[in-house]
Amino acid sequence: MQPIDDLAPWIDLSLVHGLGNKAQRALLTAFGLPSNVFGATRAQLAPVVGEPLATAILSRTQRALVELTLRWLEHPGNGAITLADDDYPKQLLQIPDPPILIYVRGDRRLLAAPSLAVVGSRNATPQGLANAESFARALSDAGLAIASGLALGIDAAAHRGGLAGRGSSIAVLGCGADIVYPGANAPLFAQIAAKGAIATEFALGTAPLAGNFPRRNRLISGLARGCLVVEAALASGSLITARLAAEQGREVFAIPGSIHSPLSRGCHALLKQGAKLVENAQDVLEELGVVEPAAIDHHTLGQSDELLQYMGYDPCRIDVLMRRAGLTADAVSAKLLQLELEGKVSCLPGGLYQRLA
Repeated sequence: MQPIDDLAPWIDLSLVHGLGNKAQRALLTAFGLPSNVFGATRAQLAPVVGEPLATAILSRTQRALVELTLRWLEHPGNGAITLADDDYPKQLLQIPDPPILIYVRGDRRLLAAPSLAVVGSRNATPQGLANAESFARALSDAGLAIASGLALGIDAAAHRGGLAGRGSSIAVLGCGADIVYPGANAPLFAQIAAKGAIATEFALGTAPLAGNFPRRNRLISGLARGCLVVEAALASGSLITARLAAEQGREVFAIPGSIHSPLSRGCHALLKQGAKLVENAQDVLEELGVVEPAAIDHHTLGQSDELLQYMGYDPCRIDVLMRRAGLTADAVSAKLLQLELEGKVSCLPGGLYQRLA
């Protein structure tokens, strides 16, 4: 983590008009630190980025925004991560177009933590919202940070579930870190900034323009070990995120739905293309190798409440609980009955049991 004053050249370089991530990284490869880039001559810069961009770099027309950003960074909870920082998310270094600078509000350590992207439709069904939140909470309880885009619908539900678990949540923005978009998610934005992390590569004051969101989506998938699509129409930004995840070598998961629902068609298309079908959070965890049921200490399972840790928040059968807990059917049934009487577990049709929030 660099002193605030040392961040000025990084901010300045990221603000040069017309200078994309690829050219920025080429300059860093050629000259080392941004301060060396600004100390170079036009003749030295031109072979790397061309005459017009060399002139733009040396003009340094964004000094006012650099100063504004430095003042923003002085506020508690605000920060920036550069390619030179030890805590730059290593998973982003694996994607083709990593940003040289990421603005962060909240816990910057989350960006380097194991995470899963959970995305889907803005116009989600009630069942889709419930699935997104319950999956996200179970995955967060298993230690994964839940990354999404702070949009209405599935994104917001995923963030709520992530915040409810121990892994927390990461919101990746398609605008500046000083802008709350959409406005309806302002309370959720505040919760994530306080208990999770807000991240963006866009400069302060950048409006949420349509062209920003595909760039935002590559960071959502790039930060994560995999991408779970909960509900999505065929023409959906969530499918862009899933495609980017596959191109980045991440696992892609999809929840199936009704063949009659337009919001299931995107997930079904992903499944036809090779995405992994998931019915519960354990399917995701086992595929990622994040948690093994045997990793839980069986000797600590003395009280009925402790059976809950084997259930997660998705419906499961008695035989699954027997295998995870290493108990007989009679023992599991007795504990489930006690939990049901206490209002902590619900019995569902088909011999399934589900933990209640």
